[in-house]
Amino acid sequence: MTTIVSNCELTRKAVKWISEQQGETGKTHSVLLEEAAMRFNLSPKDMEFLDRFYKENADKSPECD
Repeated sequence: MTTIVSNCELTRKAVKWISEQQGETGKTHSVLLEEAAMRFNLSPKDMEFLDRFYKENADKSPECD
């Protein structure tokens, strides 16, 4: 039986996967975005969101407590 995963959940998983891959592989943003699109079956709208998300947050470092 197949389970249905919402688009929001797929996008969350893609963000997590891209973030992990950036640190491990050193691949470029565009390469990882294309790989995530295939891996998580993302729509063009999801791709636009992820592209914008990473471009807007590229210069910000993560906040750690």
